[in-house]
Amino acid sequence: MTRKERFSAFLNNRPMDRVPVAIFHHFCKPQDFGKGVTDRAAFERNIEGHRLARKVFDPDVAKVMNDTLMLLPLDCSFAEKASDLRKIEPVSMDSEFVSRTRELTKRVREIYGDTDAPLYGTSFSPYTVLRFSLSGKGMLGNGGDEHRFKQYMAEDPEAVSDALDILGQRIMELNRMLISECGVDGIYLAVNNQNSIVPPELHRKYIAPHEKALIEDANKLSGINLLHICGGPLAVPSGLETFADYPVAAVNWAIEGEKVPLGRGKKILGGKPVFGGFERSGVLDKGTREEVEARVFNILDEAGQVGIMMGADCTVPTDIDDNRLEWVRQAVIKYAEKRA
Repeated sequence: MTRKERFSAFLNNRPMDRVPVAIFHHFCKPQDFGKGVTDRAAFERNIEGHRLARKVFDPDVAKVMNDTLMLLPLDCSFAEKASDLRKIEPVSMDSEFVSRTRELTKRVREIYGDTDAPLYGTSFSPYTVLRFSLSGKGMLGNGGDEHRFKQYMAEDPEAVSDALDILGQRIMELNRMLISECGVDGIYLAVNNQNSIVPPELHRKYIAPHEKALIEDANKLSGINLLHICGGPLAVPSGLETFADYPVAAVNWAIEGEKVPLGRGKKILGGKPVFGGFERSGVLDKGTREEVEARVFNILDEAGQVGIMMGADCTVPTDIDDNRLEWVRQAVIKYAEKRA
């Protein structure tokens, strides 16, 4: 099968010659995150990282890692109460942030121009953008302002929802640009499962509608949009059912946070195609080749090979040897041959 044929079979729950592999890592160090507008050198390192990595590993599925841009910039410094959030003003589509996003995406598209591997643009939930922006530090803050977000949700959840709608409209515009103008094949939407901040009933009413709206809008341009449920210390185990009705083509989640393996998660999500299996850091970046292969075999023994793609949590370590990703691909090929 070609990469395109294999990926299509994965998304349609059809048998494949072997499962595809989609494992991503950042190309910049955390201190460069979000500095793409002000630091041209960091911006160039972000792009060049894709080129250098591809010399080692030619992926089955590629993703634009917008390390130096990431979240839509948003000033929340004026907000003293929840109702103030209705006054937020995301950066315009004429902003330098959008211009740099366009440039980065187009240049990375060129790096993958000679492959039929699908290329994804990364997008973030309005909830994620707002929560990080409330900290005033963005992605450099190692997390959002959970206390302030929870306070505003308790005070006036409708105001928070209105702010998420404002953000969502601009993120939709960005996503349309990525697909229509920059040449990505679909959107990779990153959301959060953090019930300690937003309980399920509040998430369904005030958060989920805005995330679903992003997906539905992107679906008008591409039918292969993916959902990534971020992990981290605030992730809540076994919360996948929260996302079962999201209209995406496939779902990935952080195994460490959710504590749900691929096969069981696929059932929770109603049979939707799923991908993942490896933790953020562990056997993949530290184990021997034999240990990596054994882990692949264990994952596929539990999940099967239909509607399954091998992947990892949010990202694997930035300094990982990309040859290890080829170990994974060779392991899934070997597994398919043994089970044929």
